[in-house]
Amino acid sequence: MIKNSYSFWGYLRLAIFVIRTKFISSKARIIRFPIEIRGKRFIDFGSRLTTGKGCRLEVFSTKEKKLFFGNDVQINDYVHISVMSSVSIGDNVLMASHIYIADNSHGFYGGGTQSSPDIPPIKRDYKIAPISIGNNVWIGEGVVIMPGVIIGEGAIVAGGSVVTKDVPKGAIVGGNPAKVIGWTEELAKRRIAENRKNYTIFNEVEEVEKYYWEILPHNNN
Repeated sequence: MIKNSYSFWGYLRLAIFVIRTKFISSKARIIRFPIEIRGKRFIDFGSRLTTGKGCRLEVFSTKEKKLFFGNDVQINDYVHISVMSSVSIGDNVLMASHIYIADNSHGFYGGGTQSSPDIPPIKRDYKIAPISIGNNVWIGEGVVIMPGVIIGEGAIVAGGSVVTKDVPKGAIVGGNPAKVIGWTEELAKRRIAENRKNYTIFNEVEEVEKYYWEILPHNNN
């Protein structure tokens, strides 16, 4: 397992973060600052949540909790989560940086209902639909997750993907819009077959990106 190595000042800063974290949630592990939280009382932080710096959590509610973190969730720098209906994040979910998750958007742009381009975006009716992210999901750098999406347990979302539809359990998805490009079970079988040791999630992501950017385009030609 890769371990972080901090300088003296790094450990001091980390200690300050730990102390400040308890003022936000007594059960969280580390919440790094700066962070912007709107509607804190409508967020269930779960247990042992870890965040990077610059995250933005906003919940538009007046009565009940709408953003739910499972246990041992880790989100990295500049993750933005916007909630009007409900966003549920399962246990052991790992998110990279610069991710946008929103159960709401300005206007309707699919199916039989289309928002008029003559209406300013800020004045268009909201499309609102809950989002659910299952346990043990890995979400790569720069991913966007749109309203109404369900991501199944153990799935991997490749960096830069825009997820507009449900992701099956154990699927590997990539692209804009995101499509299934593999299955985590296949990667597991390949690791066993090749008898690789010290294999980490970072190796798995490298395989996904290689498949998406190198192998898949070649096969489609």
